[in-house]
Amino acid sequence: MRIFKLMFKNALRHKLRTSLTILGIAIAVMAFGFLRTVVTAWYAGVEASAANRLVTRNAVSFIFPLPLAYRDKIARIPGVETVSYMNWFQGVYIDKNQFFARFAADVQTALEVYPEFIVPPDQLEAFTKERNACMVGADLAKQYNFKIGDVIPIEGDIYPGKWDFVVRAIYQPRDEKVDGTQMWFHWAYLDERMRQDMPGRAGEVGWYIIRISNPNDGARISEEVDQLFKNSRAETKTESERAFQEGFVQGTNLIIVLLNFMSFVIIGIIMLVLGNTMIMSARERTKEYAVLKTIGFSGSHLTKLIAGESMIISILGGALGLLLTYPIVGMFSLFVPKSWFPIFYIEPITIVLAGTSALVVGVIAALFPIQRAVRTSIVDGLRFVG
Repeated sequence: MRIFKLMFKNALRHKLRTSLTILGIAIAVMAFGFLRTVVTAWYAGVEASAANRLVTRNAVSFIFPLPLAYRDKIARIPGVETVSYMNWFQGVYIDKNQFFARFAADVQTALEVYPEFIVPPDQLEAFTKERNACMVGADLAKQYNFKIGDVIPIEGDIYPGKWDFVVRAIYQPRDEKVDGTQMWFHWAYLDERMRQDMPGRAGEVGWYIIRISNPNDGARISEEVDQLFKNSRAETKTESERAFQEGFVQGTNLIIVLLNFMSFVIIGIIMLVLGNTMIMSARERTKEYAVLKTIGFSGSHLTKLIAGESMIISILGGALGLLLTYPIVGMFSLFVPKSWFPIFYIEPITIVLAGTSALVVGVIAALFPIQRAVRTSIVDGLRFVG
């Protein structure tokens, strides 16, 4: 008990220095947690991918369409349960800064493929009956204050013209990992307009989403789908939903790597801050350690004393940093449009990494002072002037 009492007394002996060290560790831990949250949010779409979903796109590029006629051929492959399809619509709502995902979808089959989008039955019925109806996510509705019956005017770019969509359904994400910022409307409505205005682009889909009965058959089914359309005018590439999502992230891979690197550089900064404090403290107490050795304190006693002091400071700084991380992430999510980071929350692994890092740094920062205290003889310690 006396050792623990000494640890706390030593840690708080220089209150200003200890306070600044704790604050420095807290800021570093908070910055680490925030950067890790940004990285995990960037990969949220990848992590939320379902193992039983495949995506078929044009083999040349995602931006090239596929014929609607492919649907029935894909559906006949053994192991395929449901085939749906979508088009990326884009367009401009208010101005180009108001970005959120807008899809023309085969609504009935799409909701079978994506059961994580929960729609009230009465709203779903109203949505399916009205040609220019749309469905928006709960987070998107909250961001723009959309209500049932509101009209969303969009100026088309990929698909030119003025488009007015009526909100008839608001879906709820099944859990926090599901994107609640999407807008869906009827692919048939888009195709109808294309047949009138741009006949050459009618009957085209952006990509197919395939739900399979057994995730272990994914590789086989992917190969069979691509073999069906080999040497056709629109060859396909079929891959898991995870691989498909990763394709979007790879374009910004360098940024993510840099953020990852910076988050771990911050751990080094914590180590330097705490290490400097512990070295200064050990140097100031050289004579004290010599006296403690004289009255019977062993090397293990000094090791526990110094390591304990370092751990107390690192634990206090780490705990404060973790407490600061939650409001900082919360403030960021309030000021940054939800559509930029649809899924933005602190994952448990981030807390574990941040907390563990603070503890590890506390141990490492104590190594040099321990070595100095243990190796310095009693005579040299008593003679020390500094």
